[in-house]
Amino acid sequence: MISLILSGHGHIASGLNEAITQVFGAQPELFVVDFPEGIGTEQLERDLRAALARCANPQVLIVTDLLGGSPFRTAARLVQERPGIEVVAGMNLALFADMLFERDDCASAAECRQRAVETGRAGITSLAEQLAKKRQHSEMADGL
Repeated sequence: MISLILSGHGHIASGLNEAITQVFGAQPELFVVDFPEGIGTEQLERDLRAALARCANPQVLIVTDLLGGSPFRTAARLVQERPGIEVVAGMNLALFADMLFERDDCASAAECRQRAVETGRAGITSLAEQLAKKRQHSEMADGL
């Protein structure tokens, strides 16, 4: 099972973990590193290292909230020190719904990263787009 670490500004990571727990129950090998106002990047790095030390699997996917933000940049530095760590920027519940149940099928953190990015993108949509797809599908079915 690929280990997952969530990290982001404020308490977005623990908030997302709370939602995950509410919907799917407590998850093994899922760790949270918040970056609240008032702590520096040195503390963030120590917290990320502590979370990595708790991971049972050397294959780890770190998901951060914002490309280029402190959690992302700090995780990117850790990737250079240890193989088997992958980093993704961007969080949504759809991504985690898929990752939590697909990570057993990932052969590596790299494969897990690729799936996460694809699922995360697919999880961003709008009501208008979904209704248009439904209408198009209905029209195609009626035309057959």
